[in-house]
Amino acid sequence: MSLTRLAWANLRAAPLITALNVGLLALGTATIVVLLLLSHQIAETLTRDAEGIDLVLGAKGSPVQLVLSTVYHADIPTGNIPLAEARRWTEDQRVAQAIPLSLGDSARGFRIVGTTPAYPALYDAGLAEGRLWDESLEAVLGAEVALATGLRPGDVLTGSHGLSGMGDRHAESPYRVVGVLSSTGAVVDRLILTGLESVWDIHAGEHHHGHEGDPAAEGGSPGEHPDHESDEEHAHEDDEEPHEGEAEHGHHDAPSLDPRTEAGDDREITAMLVRYASPIAAVSMPRQVNAQSNLQAAAPAFELARLLRIVGLGLDGLRAFALILIASAGFSVFGAMYGALQARRGELAMMRCLGASRMEIMASLLIEGLLLGLAGAALGVLLGHVTVEAVGSVFTAGRGVSLTGAILLSDELLLAAALVLVALIAAAVPAWQAYRTDVSRTLASHA
Repeated sequence: MSLTRLAWANLRAAPLITALNVGLLALGTATIVVLLLLSHQIAETLTRDAEGIDLVLGAKGSPVQLVLSTVYHADIPTGNIPLAEARRWTEDQRVAQAIPLSLGDSARGFRIVGTTPAYPALYDAGLAEGRLWDESLEAVLGAEVALATGLRPGDVLTGSHGLSGMGDRHAESPYRVVGVLSSTGAVVDRLILTGLESVWDIHAGEHHHGHEGDPAAEGGSPGEHPDHESDEEHAHEDDEEPHEGEAEHGHHDAPSLDPRTEAGDDREITAMLVRYASPIAAVSMPRQVNAQSNLQAAAPAFELARLLRIVGLGLDGLRAFALILIASAGFSVFGAMYGALQARRGELAMMRCLGASRMEIMASLLIEGLLLGLAGAALGVLLGHVTVEAVGSVFTAGRGVSLTGAILLSDELLLAAALVLVALIAAAVPAWQAYRTDVSRTLASHA
């Protein structure tokens, strides 16, 4: 009989103890695997979504909230800012590109973002169907939006005020879907994109029909005009041809809405995504914006590092718990094998008499520990991946993070090797004692 078959037979002789040891090892391993997969994919998603964005200009408030709401679309915006004020800063020579965003509405659980074609280009999102928007109230769907809603070019989509989908519906101003973006794995997949003029037209129309007062009191909708003069202007627009009204108020096609080229007015946006012309701008521009304007400048890279540190504190506690489980499993393996050794001393001595060497006896016990470690590692890795896949399929839809268990990290291989080493160390003491067993004394004590 080979040593491996002998070790396996010994493990099968005590199935309950073997299952307990494998279960403890697997539970600790699975916990660490889940943490590794979650932290890796969350960090990767956050980094990818912020790639190419050096600075966010928005309303005063929490910089973390500003970044979460405008870069990751995972929070409520801090407010609106005048387009003219944002344009003043983005005309700075330190700015290579500026992409405006207007938020505040949603449809079918997905956020509607007023922007320019530069925004999908930021994520290399090409068109899978149709085209980009050319006129007001035309919309382009992200890949996940199209998959979840079943909408295609030519369909009609009605938005509602607010990001929860529970606000007043804009039934009088439906969007016409004109395109669907290809899948990128980035945040743009979960958005409905339209031109800035669409957001301005919808909320300006609401204002004309009786939404008077401070825009902030009405939920901070982008582009609303609080003064009576604007009401008269919109009333005048209704009597004119649409193209003339749009020309009067600057409602041009999306490509002409680059804030670096358009004349300033009293319209508002939610934020401006900025890319520096050179890295040295990061030293001076954020501080200057925060000190010399009513805007807030937040660096996604800095806020991302803060978020990951905060998340890391919680993950460290879970990792410590998983390590305790693995250490407990190691002591359990040691206790089980040490107890089995005491019960099998006579059997081992008889094997020595039948020709087994000291090294073979010791090797059989080490192989038992190896088999326990391999079984625990394999089961733990499998359980961890299944758990993450289940979490990803059930809980992450539309939440800004895509999780999958169908990836293998190099750290998992190191973890499996460490787990096998723990099991071997736990088996080493009983194996060494078996190696040193005095055959004659053992047989005499069992006579």
